[in-house]
Amino acid sequence: MSTTDSVRQVFRLGSPWQAVDPFLFVAYHRDEYPAGAADLGPDTSVADRPLGRDFGNPAGWNMYHGRTVPGFPQHPHRGFETVTHVRQGIVDHADSLGATARYGDGDTQWLTTGRGVSHSEMFPLLDREEPNPLELFQIWLNLPAASKTADPHFSMFWHEHTPTVRRADSAGRATAVTVIAGRLGDVDPLAPPPESWASNGASDLAIWHLDLASGAEFELPAASGPDTHRVLYVYAGSSVRVGSRDIATGTGVLLDATAPVTLTAGEGGIRILLLQGRPIGEPVAQHGPFVMNDAAGLQEAFDDYRRTGFGGWPWPADDPVHAADAGRFARHPGGHVDTP
Repeated sequence: MSTTDSVRQVFRLGSPWQAVDPFLFVAYHRDEYPAGAADLGPDTSVADRPLGRDFGNPAGWNMYHGRTVPGFPQHPHRGFETVTHVRQGIVDHADSLGATARYGDGDTQWLTTGRGVSHSEMFPLLDREEPNPLELFQIWLNLPAASKTADPHFSMFWHEHTPTVRRADSAGRATAVTVIAGRLGDVDPLAPPPESWASNGASDLAIWHLDLASGAEFELPAASGPDTHRVLYVYAGSSVRVGSRDIATGTGVLLDATAPVTLTAGEGGIRILLLQGRPIGEPVAQHGPFVMNDAAGLQEAFDDYRRTGFGGWPWPADDPVHAADAGRFARHPGGHVDTP
């Protein structure tokens, strides 16, 4: 525990990254995939891997639960939201509502699972000549009890429409902040899903990705509420000074959000994910992919999934991927399609 300036606590980043209410955790994936094959899987043998449960990171990449294409074949969720921000690489989405999408390279998918949805998230390796690096965050954001059985909903935030705040300090050193949620200065984010805790104006919720050049200074403004939780995930680069405290990469920082704090990047720059929000303040009962308020809610979730499959799986495979030349798109339940 640390109480230096605005720093309340520091902790090492594990897997997944720990979080505080209203967030549940953050999964960070960084995979240096090789060139792809005709089936959009890796153009190299995977015979020595424990396919279906390959998290060992040999050679710098994982198949996860994929057997041909890396990724996560169909699996259910209920009672929370997944916010998947892809910094690099491509994700193919399909779900039990009949929705599909291909997104990546700066795009964000925000999925309210509500009363239940099954989806797959596969990582097609589209480049057959060069490596296919993948970097993404999947953030689990809790839902209040009143929204845990809301209709599922997904939004696509194309990177072309996601605001980025660019600032230069007195020496001209640059900071870029990708604003996924939460107003920053006079810049408003795209609208979150309607049942999200982020859609509550009093939630003070923010999801920002900060990229500071070497030596750059950037002031984080104070949060609007005295009980707002704010966490910095310092995940790539050299180091950062938070107020007067030097923080190494691979570290999480719980901040006092009631006052502004200056961040100063170390030599070589730094990249930080910021999560902020007022706590929901309700009991959390979690078992695997279901997050409810009590044991009875969890039992109901399992019973409903066994009975209904959350709408069933309308796809011919558990791990569908789109054509190599499909481009980025989102086909929503009901058939509406949008593109960047």
